[in-house]
Amino acid sequence: MPRPRSLTEDRIADAALAVLDRDGTDGLKMRAVAAELGMGTMSLYRYVSGRERLEGLVVDRMLAAVDTGTGELERWTDRVLALAERVRWVVQAHPAAVPLLLGRRHSAPASLRWGEAVLEVLAEAGFGPRHRAFAFRAILGQVMGALQAEHFGPLIGEGTEALAALPRESHPYLAETAAAARGLTAEEEFRRCVGLLLEALDREAREDREGADGSRPGTRGR
Repeated sequence: MPRPRSLTEDRIADAALAVLDRDGTDGLKMRAVAAELGMGTMSLYRYVSGRERLEGLVVDRMLAAVDTGTGELERWTDRVLALAERVRWVVQAHPAAVPLLLGRRHSAPASLRWGEAVLEVLAEAGFGPRHRAFAFRAILGQVMGALQAEHFGPLIGEGTEALAALPRESHPYLAETAAAARGLTAEEEFRRCVGLLLEALDREAREDREGADGSRPGTRGR
């Protein structure tokens, strides 16, 4: 029988996101998504091969909302920061999807579109292919790591309070740092951490360009 035209991958992904938001990653099962759609589990298998494909649809649907246009920004670091922040804004609406991002990003066209946008910015900033690979992995690791840290261990939470209450005699730096971190918002944390990485990459890129011009030795090979 032909598939009903009304049951699209977008509808399936929306139902899966609804289940994920309500029941978390452990609750994201084919049976639960089928029930959300008002159909039998075996009927859903006609459209989705299994849990892995379902997770890929979820990630793609979520990241499809990310705007990858950055032409209005002049500095390459501001462009990458904007791309990173837009991912965070989208993920904020579906925090339970954070564990799926890294594992399913290769099967999500929207994730590939975001990666292409970041690499384009890096290329236009003067990063050669090899250096670009390192820079992209560093940016990806920072963004994904920050999202997971915010999801599993936010600064505004019991963990930070417990560290701030540690005895200063035995853990002076942990206690002092945690006490200061209590006042940081998740947005401040994300922007500053990504910003620190981009500042370091920008210094490396400038040193490479200056070395290539012969004005000073380059510190990084391309």
